[in-house]
Amino acid sequence: MSKPTVLFVCVHNAGRSQMAAGFLQHLAGERVDVLSAGSMPGDRVNPVAVQAMAEVGIDITGAQPKVLTTEAVKTSDVVITMGCGDACPYFPGTRYEDWVLDDPAGLGIESVRPIRDAIRARVATLIDSLDLENA
Repeated sequence: MSKPTVLFVCVHNAGRSQMAAGFLQHLAGERVDVLSAGSMPGDRVNPVAVQAMAEVGIDITGAQPKVLTTEAVKTSDVVITMGCGDACPYFPGTRYEDWVLDDPAGLGIESVRPIRDAIRARVATLIDSLDLENA
């Protein structure tokens, strides 16, 4: 596989998908193209998600929620959904995973930390499953 593209999708593209994208970019660097989007994007990234990521040295303050497009899904090798239901288009040949994670919207930092840590563990497993040696 050449350099893979991974798309993280959640409803508002303001919490889970932004944290996952931040971890993948941080841990895999230039070996992966990282995208994130939402089926109904919010106005801004959840400030508690930003705070939780800052605690582990990852800055997602510049991230902005983006609308999910068919083109983004079509060009991705791996699509990770997190509670977006049937809003994500399906294309044969694309790898799909659904990560069941609590939505951090409206939660305090003490409740968001375990979500962040679960996302980090899943991203690490995802990285192990990608052929990044040839990317």
